[in-house]
Amino acid sequence: METQVVCVEQVLHMKGGAEETSFANNSLIPKKVMMRVKPILEESLNKVYGATNVPTCFKVADLGCSSGPNTLLLASNVIHIVNETSRRLKVEPPMFQFFLNDLFGNDFNSIFKSLPQFYDTLKQQNTTCFINATPGTFYGTLFPSNSIHFFHSSFSLHWLSQVPNLLRDEAKIANDDKGNIYATSIIPPSYGKQFEQDFKLFLGSRHKELVPGGGMLLTFLGKFDTSEYISLPGIFRVVLNDMVQR
Repeated sequence: METQVVCVEQVLHMKGGAEETSFANNSLIPKKVMMRVKPILEESLNKVYGATNVPTCFKVADLGCSSGPNTLLLASNVIHIVNETSRRLKVEPPMFQFFLNDLFGNDFNSIFKSLPQFYDTLKQQNTTCFINATPGTFYGTLFPSNSIHFFHSSFSLHWLSQVPNLLRDEAKIANDDKGNIYATSIIPPSYGKQFEQDFKLFLGSRHKELVPGGGMLLTFLGKFDTSEYISLPGIFRVVLNDMVQR
């Protein structure tokens, strides 16, 4: 029987639709994060919009947009900030083009169903906006060179391009973690190395795609220090070993 190998980027996605268990109805934390970093978004956009020749069409890419209300919330925030900056600079507000990026299985259709109401709101504000879907992995080229003014990504870059190669060696994991109740010693460094490789690839791709003077706002999880990784199962291991020794 022939074995089929399926790439992660072809099958991985958040749960689509609008039912109770969908991502659209379980994305409150990402929304709170977006609202918390809104002042940073405003500062970043002002730097970019002031640094570039005022474009007739301001192009923004949201990488890892997923589905649900947060996607168009970002577009609304960007439009409001840039329009206010245009008024302050006494220039004509630009048109907008948003490229919504996520993996191929993402529920883009649920976003598109929200567009009529979104466009009606913008029409009342005399704002022209174009929304496009750009499916594919952001660990590689997504856009032509020098084509995007601003990149945004929130709570997406912790997703790696693949399982670290070292973690596919089950025998090595079993040997290195002998005596532990779960795999510990090589997993955090392996994921850290994979993230480093992926992030370099991400930044290299975005560097080519940004217009001169363009910018990015990337929001993702991290640690405040580089101390040794300690997890809840690791604490359980210490307690259980102590109980056995006693």
